[in-house]
Amino acid sequence: MELSIIILSFNTKDLTLNCINSIVEQYREELEKKQFEIILIDNASSDGTQDLVKKLKIQNLKIIGSKENLGFSNGCNLGAKNASGEFLLFLNSDTQIKDQGFVKMIDYLKKNEKIGILGGKLKNEDGTAQASTGNFYNLFNLFFMLLGIERVGFIRKSPNKTKQVDWVSGACLAIRRKVFEKIGGFEKTLFMYWEDIDLCFKAKKKGYSTYFYSEITLFHKSLASSNRSFAILNIYKGILFFYKKNKPGLAYLVAKVMLFSKALMLRTFGQISNNKYLVQTYGQALELF
Repeated sequence: MELSIIILSFNTKDLTLNCINSIVEQYREELEKKQFEIILIDNASSDGTQDLVKKLKIQNLKIIGSKENLGFSNGCNLGAKNASGEFLLFLNSDTQIKDQGFVKMIDYLKKNEKIGILGGKLKNEDGTAQASTGNFYNLFNLFFMLLGIERVGFIRKSPNKTKQVDWVSGACLAIRRKVFEKIGGFEKTLFMYWEDIDLCFKAKKKGYSTYFYSEITLFHKSLASSNRSFAILNIYKGILFFYKKNKPGLAYLVAKVMLFSKALMLRTFGQISNNKYLVQTYGQALELF
């Protein structure tokens, strides 16, 4: 078995169905020859995802149902435990593959033994490039992220060519199984968001490089499987965890101050402008401190 494609689903039956169908359309031969397998981890969906996917009767497809929502990190770890492939490819359920990009990614990894992680280029639904890689967040980069201007091109970006980067998006992330096991998989503490950055950082500490792969056509509906408030809260949790785990104490303190200040400012603005979304979202964020 060369490649295990691991997909998580939580009440996204239509997106999941479209994702799996796109894989089958492009890789039917690889699935039939058992070179590829698809592993669907259903995080306790209540929308009938498992029953719908079972009706597809796809060769080399495993469906693993969890009795609880494990989140992205632990769901991916569960998928990896049940995978047989030499390479693991973690793929969001809100993606659709349109070419043989996964084959090319695996070939690239085979030819470049020092690369531990390879992330695929993502596109928005309108065909424009989606920022899906970037630099590790030092305090300078974190400051610009909190200002909402990280996507200007020097922190988060989408390169036009295959190149070495700090981190790649977990929406399409291929990794050697031996590397995944050596670095301990995705961080169990993180429910969702920042787990891809943490994984790439752990790989770097073990001497493995991360590359961004541009020769692929993959569409991604950003935030299609979660809501914005949920995303903000879990990004806050991810940043706090990452800095506490990997940065000096002073840097962690400064990061906390910046996050707290933004949350306080936006909650206050929400109170003044009677914006319930800001009050609720950033009020919950302040409870993290």
